[in-house]
Amino acid sequence: MATRVRSGRFSPARSRGTEALATGGAASSKGPGRPGPLQDETLGVVSVPSQWRSIQGIRGETKSCQTASIATAEAAAQAREHADAEVQTEPPMPLSMPTASQQDSPRLAAFLRRVEGMVIRELNKNRQSHAFDGFEVNWTEQHQTVSCLHTLGYPPAQGQGLHVTSVSWNTTGSVVACAYGRLDDGDWSTLKSFVCTWNLDRRGLNPRQPAAVVEVPSAVMCLAFHPSQPAHIAGGLYSGEVLVWDMSRPEDSLLWRTGLTDDTHTDPVYQVVWLPVSGHSHRFQLLSVATDGRVLLWQGVGTGLLQLTEGFALVAQQLPRNTKLKKPTRGETEVGVTAVAFNSFDPSLFVLGTEGGFPLKCSLAAEEAALTRVPSSVPLRAPTQFTFSPHGGPIYSVSCSPFHRNLFLSAGTDGHVHLYSMLQAQPLTSLQLSHKYLFAVRWSPVRPLVFAAASGEGDVQLFDLQKSSQKPTVSIKQTQDESPVYCLEFNSQQTQLLAAGDAKGVVKIWQLSTEFTEQRPRETEDLDHLAVEVAT
Repeated sequence: MATRVRSGRFSPARSRGTEALATGGAASSKGPGRPGPLQDETLGVVSVPSQWRSIQGIRGETKSCQTASIATAEAAAQAREHADAEVQTEPPMPLSMPTASQQDSPRLAAFLRRVEGMVIRELNKNRQSHAFDGFEVNWTEQHQTVSCLHTLGYPPAQGQGLHVTSVSWNTTGSVVACAYGRLDDGDWSTLKSFVCTWNLDRRGLNPRQPAAVVEVPSAVMCLAFHPSQPAHIAGGLYSGEVLVWDMSRPEDSLLWRTGLTDDTHTDPVYQVVWLPVSGHSHRFQLLSVATDGRVLLWQGVGTGLLQLTEGFALVAQQLPRNTKLKKPTRGETEVGVTAVAFNSFDPSLFVLGTEGGFPLKCSLAAEEAALTRVPSSVPLRAPTQFTFSPHGGPIYSVSCSPFHRNLFLSAGTDGHVHLYSMLQAQPLTSLQLSHKYLFAVRWSPVRPLVFAAASGEGDVQLFDLQKSSQKPTVSIKQTQDESPVYCLEFNSQQTQLLAAGDAKGVVKIWQLSTEFTEQRPRETEDLDHLAVEVAT
């Protein structure tokens, strides 16, 4: 920034004039001693350079960047050459129809009149015949009647040598559960066992990794899914306890337990069954049976405990007189219970399998007091109404027919399956299926004449009594080394599925063909006819 200043010589006269102006004197006054008027002078130029721009100046930098080089390629495609060709067939030759003169109409008419009566009689006879009743034409070729759909297992349980002791399907039919324990040399050890579930409808199913796993401090002997709650499952332990889990809560799955009280079983629990509460279709109670001879009914309460509501006890002295059991001279003898099945037509009627090999017909409505001194918070009653002829060893499984009110099956250590009627002591028929034990037998939920059995030789055998009453229709090899198959269950929702568990800790899901899942004509009538014929 430059400032111009006028310069000139300094004189006293000018100084005085200036002073006069400062004191108010007139600049134009003349007289002796007064200075003359002010005059302009031109002085030199003074320049003051500015430092602001150098301080505030913006420093600028130049930068550049380079993107990665883009690769390019060229490609070409050559279309193929096509050629068209045509084929011309020869023109069809017209069929020569016989003329009216070539047909012997009078002779043909005479023949038809001659045989008409005989043909009509034979047609009427065939119409009244039942020779082809039940015959069903099947134009589709059956390639394979049974195939293995899944092979499930839990490696930590298998590593401990645990067996699959029980399997159960949930109410939707999509989830299968298995219990791990031991049936050959169970003990009171603290070796933990497991309850595992797999959802077969879930994408990405891992057969070696269950969807849910529950650790249990004692061997689990049996399982049963709740009839309406798809995630609730009950189990019976070797220690005598009964527990209920909610498999949808993996962190805290235990809902109820019986605890170790005087009401708890003192022997291993071999089966648990959910039963509807009378008058409340949406409420259920739990029934358990054990080799201590007691049949107990439990109800879950809000405190996390299963409370005993009713109880039954089996002692040899109170069994019906047609039994061949040796009666003790004094004291009481408990009858160990190993299996239970409820009648499909009478909810109060059930069948028990016993260690002595006797099937027993029992009733929940029994009122006779049991002759036992076992401590209990509720009075124990004697449920047995009738005793059937025994197997040659303990019974491991019983199953009531879903299609007939009087028929049930039993299987035991003698390797036989007995078909009984509720109306007589002797079995209607007896089938030897194995030279070793039979551990399970189940009626089909959709075919009245079909049932399955699990053997100690590693087989799952499917019977169709409409085809043969003496040998299985299909025998499936579950284990290659003939390890026992301990349990099996049909799927009542997805009826083509059958689950079976074995001593190798494996659950196999077998897919059945329509041969075992589609009911045939007159099959229910044939079941009734079989029961009546054999019974007489």
